[in-house]
Amino acid sequence: MFFIMGVTQGSKEFDFTQNIVCPKCGRSGNYVVYMTYMVLTLFFIPCFKWKKQYFVRTTCCDTVYSLDPEVGKCIARGDAVTIQPQDLYEISAGYAGNPMGSWGNTSDGAANAWTNPGGAEDPVNPWTNTTEGVKVCPNCGYKAAPDFDYCPKCGTKL
Repeated sequence: MFFIMGVTQGSKEFDFTQNIVCPKCGRSGNYVVYMTYMVLTLFFIPCFKWKKQYFVRTTCCDTVYSLDPEVGKCIARGDAVTIQPQDLYEISAGYAGNPMGSWGNTSDGAANAWTNPGGAEDPVNPWTNTTEGVKVCPNCGYKAAPDFDYCPKCGTKL
């Protein structure tokens, strides 16, 4: 017998948007919700998913938040949900104040840079209760779980 089996990372963007006034950049935008997970495949068919994590990205400045798993599960089921500020934990700050969106330069010609939302010391993520072993993407600054080999936001190898 010959079996083709593998374990890989996956992500899924949900058909959910919520209009917001961004607390980071002050512009109007939307929350876009997606889930990352590990998946076992057998003959290239996904069989089992685990380590599901839910994230929210703003369309105005690309700030990324970790979403309360219970709210994420409701969105995955298709329930009508309104994301509240207490449901979010900031993972990666976007390009606050950039009138051109997440790409390009500011109006004065200065290039944008990621900011460290945690300052000198990263806070504890309330959903995972840990800061140990967090991998930071060298390309976008996203903070990924220690078992991720690639950034779930931009795909760069960690």
